[in-house]
Amino acid sequence: MKTTKTLVATLVLAALPSFGFAMCSGYGHQEASISCAAGTVYDADTKTCVTVSG
Repeated sequence: MKTTKTLVATLVLAALPSFGFAMCSGYGHQEASISCAAGTVYDADTKTCVTVSG
């Protein structure tokens, strides 16, 4: 009985990383986005929020 429990516990612990990888494999993920304050927009060249003119 003790051997069976040990075997099951070992198999479960060995399988856990594969489930984590499957959930974070990149499918359905979106790129990170940045939020700028009102009146500003993100400038990809400078990688900062800049004031909107005009």
